[in-house]
Amino acid sequence: MKRKTWVRLDNASNIFLAAMTNRDTKVFRLTAEMTSIVDPKLLQKALDKTYEQYLLYHSVLRRGVFWYYLVMSDLKPKVVAETLPPCSPLYHFDQKELLFRVIYQENRIHLEVFHVLSDGIGAMWFFEDLIKEYVYLRVHEIAENKWEKTPLQIEQQLEDSFNQHFRQEGQNTFSNAARSAFFSVVKTSKQAGKVVVKYSKKTSSWFGSSASIESNKKRVYQIKNKKTPDNRPRVVDLSVPLKETLQLAKEQQVSLTIYLIALFFESIRKAETNFKQTDTIAISVPVNLRQFYQSNSARNFFSTVLLEYTYSGEEEEFNHLCMSLSKQLHDHLEPERLSQRLSKLIKAEYHPIARISLRPFKDMILKLINRQNNRKVTVAMSNLGQFALPYPMNTYIKQVYFKTSAVRPQFCMISYEDSLTISFTSPFIDVAIQKEFSRFLSEAGLPVSIAVNQVTTAELGGESG
Repeated sequence: MKRKTWVRLDNASNIFLAAMTNRDTKVFRLTAEMTSIVDPKLLQKALDKTYEQYLLYHSVLRRGVFWYYLVMSDLKPKVVAETLPPCSPLYHFDQKELLFRVIYQENRIHLEVFHVLSDGIGAMWFFEDLIKEYVYLRVHEIAENKWEKTPLQIEQQLEDSFNQHFRQEGQNTFSNAARSAFFSVVKTSKQAGKVVVKYSKKTSSWFGSSASIESNKKRVYQIKNKKTPDNRPRVVDLSVPLKETLQLAKEQQVSLTIYLIALFFESIRKAETNFKQTDTIAISVPVNLRQFYQSNSARNFFSTVLLEYTYSGEEEEFNHLCMSLSKQLHDHLEPERLSQRLSKLIKAEYHPIARISLRPFKDMILKLINRQNNRKVTVAMSNLGQFALPYPMNTYIKQVYFKTSAVRPQFCMISYEDSLTISFTSPFIDVAIQKEFSRFLSEAGLPVSIAVNQVTTAELGGESG
């Protein structure tokens, strides 16, 4: 059977393109800290083998008249030594280039991925296979390669899981009149500004976090500070024991994700001098839809929810904050509510008027909607879960990290063996929030390892780029 050579972008990817900036590149990074110095020649061989198994990663991004699409290319990826800041841009509209890169530095292997290509889970599959292949080549006593994929598995990675689960054939109208009206009223680009002001509050919920109507009436706190001089993110990596951190979350009767979000909120409240004690903090949280819908897709397959907490101005119990956030997340993930929301998102994308609208016009609308959504968000986070390798391969890796570009302060978390890494990225130089977060964990009795990158001209020894 002849393979399809182009794939129309999935729903989430269009939003990433509209929201991308030089600072928020929509690039994320996975890092494996090995037990020995990386051999670039062996890493290239491992990449060549892994690359064969992931057809999606052969893609380059193209701009059409009506939409963006991925085209299978004959480009070959090359491992490179690290010279650029973390999460540097991967997509340039005037260049034909792959949407990921593999980097090495001393004993670390990095995989950077443009979010248009894949989400964190899909990229972690690629990264796990890359590391397995590298260790296999490096350590000769591991004799059998057991992770080669079947042709069916390769094809399944190219599924558009949004369409598979939520698009209903023949249903080309909106159940929500706001979005339908939004596109039908906009007839010319001159009308766009007026229409967005009128309708964006209704339509933005389909493109971003599912904030409640009450959020519009609250003062959602926005963090403002001096930004890094050349757009590179400020990165603070924390490492803590996984089991002990899980125990702290258990004591609060919440998940690890909710526990760390609550610590993040408290860190902001205490570190930010402009924070008013009755402000609302809101966090954008991605949800892996593979938890709810069967899919082997390596493409984007997630949704985001918005969790928030409004402080009363009085001293409040930490557990009350934890329980409030936990209940909100539970409510957002009720199957019927999640399915309805995502179905509306897909119907909006496949509306006839939206399909025939020119791509630059749709980009402009999505940018305006993204700007509206940003006003409802203070910070963000992402939890990739556990990075796992079989024995004895796991003995050749010390630590795993996950981080992403940032338009606002955020943290990413990933665990390996009994170690949990929490990586903060921020567009700001200041690290007061991260210090408070670390202090909370230390005072709770956890040993905390901290590493901070260099971002200012003085820190870089006179360099600015």
